[in-house]
Amino acid sequence: MPRSQRDLKLGYSDRVTTRCNNHEFKLTRHEYRQVFLYALKKALAKFQFKLYTLYIMILSEDRSSVSIYH
Repeated sequence: MPRSQRDLKLGYSDRVTTRCNNHEFKLTRHEYRQVFLYALKKALAKFQFKLYTLYIMILSEDRSSVSIYH
């Protein structure tokens, strides 16, 4: 099912959340996070948007704790 079109308004901010394929989180290794950040920087340069804050949250295997990188 396709995603509905976003209603973007000039001067407003928007929150974007994303997951990896199949709702799995694959950014647990430092190298993977670096690739993600590289792609994000390329998108910033191409589309000229402002990024105020980025959080990468990693839930532990037993789901008892969360690591947050920002």
